[in-house]
Amino acid sequence: MKRGKGLTFVGDSRIQKYDKPRLSRDYSEFPGRTEEFWPDFLLKEWMTGAVFLIGFLCLTVAHPAPLERMADPTDTGYVPLPDWYFLFLYQILKYTYASGPFNVIGAVIMPGIAFSALLLAPWLDTNKERHWLKRPIASSMMILAVGLIFYTTWESVAYHDWEQQNQQGQIVFSNLDADDPVFQELVRTNCTSCHGGELTGGSGPELIEKEMSVEHVSAFVTNGSENMPAFEDTLTEEEIQAISEFIANLELTAAE
Repeated sequence: MKRGKGLTFVGDSRIQKYDKPRLSRDYSEFPGRTEEFWPDFLLKEWMTGAVFLIGFLCLTVAHPAPLERMADPTDTGYVPLPDWYFLFLYQILKYTYASGPFNVIGAVIMPGIAFSALLLAPWLDTNKERHWLKRPIASSMMILAVGLIFYTTWESVAYHDWEQQNQQGQIVFSNLDADDPVFQELVRTNCTSCHGGELTGGSGPELIEKEMSVEHVSAFVTNGSENMPAFEDTLTEEEIQAISEFIANLELTAAE
């Protein structure tokens, strides 16, 4: 067994020292301590990746993403919901001093402070200890961040109107004629911002399944209601009549 100058330390192991690099190293000299990148190490990596990929594919087949109706840029009543990993940011924008006139605080300043703290973490805590109890600054920042993300995500899920969320994206087959001049010139301009691009509901109720007469619709359009403005001063009687007839004749149809 060689001793002294013929050996060098690699980690806590001693291996034979070579004066010149060997491109084709004989790894049998170091049994159980290393392996060839090709094919041993790379094959293990591929097999691990394949297991996760197959599991992910099985999950997508068993629980496919929900399919909603075609996106409509004119439908301002549609309220999009971000994926679960952004729900905490979505919830922050609901708070008083992070929404409305304070949107910049919730959308830019607060996330900016959080990401800046993450980038500056190595300089904020220069302690060389590895145990989390001996690194109070880094541990406190991490616990605070995880706690805030968990709480705001939970609050967003607990208080979100999931029934309305499911209804506003449903695919509905109806006799709505998007090429009708009444829809293009009157309904799209005055109704879709609240009732949805296909009148299936948004911030206002859906109008497809409602069994309303022309007179009933005309009264709502003319006089408004608790949550609906009156159009008596902005539309003529003929336009109100055209809208009322269009809405009253809407109905669900069977999918072909």
